[in-house]
Amino acid sequence: MEFKHYTVMKQEAVDALECRSGRVYVDCTLGGGGHSELILQRIQPDGRLVAFDIDQDAIDAASERLKDYKNLTIVKASYTNIKQTLAELGIEKITGGVLFDLGASYHQFNKANRGFSFSKEAPLDMRFNQDADFSAYDVVNGYSENDLVQIFSEYGEERFSKRIAKKIVEVRKAKNIETTTELADLIVNCTPHIKTSIHPATRVFQAIRIEVNQELTNVKNTLNDVLDLLDINAIISVISFHSLEDRLVKNLFRYHSQKCHCEPNQMICKCPPPKLELVNKKPIIASDEEIKLNPPSRSAKLRIARCIN
Repeated sequence: MEFKHYTVMKQEAVDALECRSGRVYVDCTLGGGGHSELILQRIQPDGRLVAFDIDQDAIDAASERLKDYKNLTIVKASYTNIKQTLAELGIEKITGGVLFDLGASYHQFNKANRGFSFSKEAPLDMRFNQDADFSAYDVVNGYSENDLVQIFSEYGEERFSKRIAKKIVEVRKAKNIETTTELADLIVNCTPHIKTSIHPATRVFQAIRIEVNQELTNVKNTLNDVLDLLDINAIISVISFHSLEDRLVKNLFRYHSQKCHCEPNQMICKCPPPKLELVNKKPIIASDEEIKLNPPSRSAKLRIARCIN
């Protein structure tokens, strides 16, 4: 299957990095290479780009697309390894900027055997990293009812989480749930039929995907690691696709851009100076034109901050 990936807010996200020759940039989510290609075009002749991905399909496609650029290093690893990887490459600081484009790609959702989509018959998988052992099958068939309720509620904000979790546990006593369509049909059949444009399985599938790939934990930990790696005036640019991710990025940026975190009754402030300066207080969203070309981009939010300390 040809690798297809629409690069969301390509111009906006790369413009935010203020790309210049002679500086080091990191693309934490290489995907199809759209953001990386534009960064590489703008940092010639002496800039350097390090790009991370754990999806071999993405790496193969991007490697071919970017084969003529000599100042690119593609790393098959999770962006959670950014500190160790940059140290191994002899890079002490990210002097230009870092970009995160969070979430699954078009290719992952539409390649049948990846198991991300409830509209395609496939084994329950949902792994970004296909070398990983843990998959959606393990969550659905191995988690307790209480644990399923927790992830459906927390990661999917699913109002019928208890009902769905109870039904999953009931069904799997007779036979394990093997496929995406089995799970989707179960969800449809055990929840009220509400008039909405959102499929009843959407939130549960999102929750399982987040759990399988530890997305929120990885984003939070890596953003904190990146703050230690940014040089003064380097930029961090983050595109998120659902409210949980966006809230996490927003809160972290806000915390590190505040001058004081003291309790109201504390007389003397001993807080360290802020690390970040917010470039945009409100998130940038995709243009109407882009949303027409790629409807999923309507949920994308771009937040940008600059390292000042």
